[in-house]
Order: sequence, then structure tokens, then C-alpha cells
Amino acid sequence: MSKLMSSIDQRTQLVGENRLELLMFKLGSRHTFALNVFKVREVITVPTLNQLPGSHTNLKGVINYRGKSIPVIDLRSSIKMNPLNEVYDVANVIITEYNRSVQGFLIGQIMNIVNTSWSDIQPPPTNAGKNHYLTAITHLENDGITELVEIIDVEKVLSEIVDYDTSISEEALDDSVTQHMSGRKVLVVDDSSTARRQIRDTLTQLGLEIIEEKNGKRALNLLRQWADEGKDVTEEILMMFTDAEMPEMDGYRLTAEVRGDARMSSLFIALNTSLSGSFNEAMVEKVGCNRFISKFQPDLLVDVVQERMRELLKQQEK
Repeated sequence: MSKLMSSIDQRTQLVGENRLELLMFKLGSRHTFALNVFKVREVITVPTLNQLPGSHTNLKGVINYRGKSIPVIDLRSSIKMNPLNEVYDVANVIITEYNRSVQGFLIGQIMNIVNTSWSDIQPPPTNAGKNHYLTAITHLENDGITELVEIIDVEKVLSEIVDYDTSISEEALDDSVTQHMSGRKVLVVDDSSTARRQIRDTLTQLGLEIIEEKNGKRALNLLRQWADEGKDVTEEILMMFTDAEMPEMDGYRLTAEVRGDARMSSLFIALNTSLSGSFNEAMVEKVGCNRFISKFQPDLLVDVVQERMRELLKQQEK
């Protein structure tokens, strides 16, 4: 297992090239699931689980991981699969980092790691409804057989265990700026419906209107459509928040495409992601984002919008 995961650090160079690597695994059924390797710290065999009486039903217990106690979540039950009649034949824990927190996910057999392109990753089918736990799907070759791989919406899984507070502290608000926001529009681009909802529930408190898109390709098509119609993109929207990892086109490529189009190159763009902060700060500079913030921090979302509004007000005064 250590050999399988040993080169993850070297693989981070794929981010920003519209590529990713998927860690594929089973949950005790014929289905194959995946997580982005970039979110994975380590894969370990199941250690001793310390039970927490009264905890969420999806929480299997707490383990000691590198000197710290972290929760272990039953991924199968979290995505509403039928309970197993018996334990996994092979059980592992994926240690992940999402939204500035570390947690483990109890899974079954680890399959392999696959290098692929975001252009080959597709959103879930529209007939999947709203209650699924997928951000994307893809089809990959395995021993000459093409199989469906389902990429799990971890942010949705976590949001059902940990309550996310979308309230804004009074200290974060600048009334001299927020009074100008009512009716302004912000484009939010994220493949997770949970992440989009968190931003929407935060920013609508300021009177802002939210336009949502599920991935970078859809967002870019919308922006180009406005530009083709002769609209000033920076007049249509105050700014854009974009996730980094998304099907078809990631946030880095989206930003680079926007910066390369003179009709929209001055659009204010904030990268809002659960990925590693130090790495993203370098990527923000490379592709030309205006700000980087890690999910989910309501006051920081407000700070970014206020920064953009101040900038716009100064431009109007000239």
C-alpha cells in the first residue's frame, strides 16, 4: 500500500494541466468509486477504532493518526448504500484532507491509481436526481473492460455530519461597501451542489444575486456567450468564484481561458477550493487569479466580495 501511495507528492504537478489522478476503490459491491489523489494523504489498514457514544450514525469512531485524533467515516453508509451483511473482505481507511480538516473514510478494496484528464470526467447524468452523492463520473479501461467509475462528492458527505454555519460576523462587514451590493451578480462555479449552496447562502445575505455553473466549461461558455452578444462581462457580474477541481474543465484552465480573452480578461476571479493552500497560492499567481481562499469560510467570502466592490467603487470615482 505504501508503494502505491509513495509518489503522490510528485503527482501534484498534474493540477493546472487539466489533468488529475484518481484513487479507485470498492465499497463491498461491484461498483467502482474514486477520489482525487490530490486530496489523499495516505491509505492505511483499519486500526483500532475508538467509539464515540451519541455520535453521528455514519461516524465509525476515532483513530490516532500521527499523534492526532481524527474521525473515521463509513463511506458506504454515508452515500446511502445498503448496509453490508458482514464486514468488508478487505478493509482500508483513506486519510484525506478537505476544507482544512483531516478525516478518514472506511472503504473496502483499493484498486489502483489512474491518470486521466478532466475533459474525460463528466457531470452525473441529469436523471440521477438531486439525492445522489456524486460530483462526476467517468469510464475507464480495466483489464480490457470499460467500467463506470463514480467520483464521490465528499463535501456533501461531510456537510451531513458537520453543520456548516453560513452566518457572517459583524466584524467582517463594511457597511460603506455592502450598501452598494444589492442586485449585483456573482458567478459561482463548482461541481459540488453543497459548495455552491454554502456560497449562495452566505452571499445572498448581502443582497447579491448568484449565478451557478457546475464546471469550468459551462462557465466559460456562459461568459463567451455574453461577450459574443456584445455585453461587458464585468458589468454583467461583479466577480467569479471558482473551484479548482471540476469535470470537463478545472478552475485553473477556466481562469487561464478568461485571462486570454481580451473581452473578459479583467474579470475579478477568486479561487475557492479545498485543495492545499501553499500549492494553490503558487497556481493562483501562475494562472492569474485575484484571490485564493480555502473552503468553507463565510467571513473570507465576504472579504473577497468587499475587496472587489471597493475596487469597482474606486474605478467609478475616477
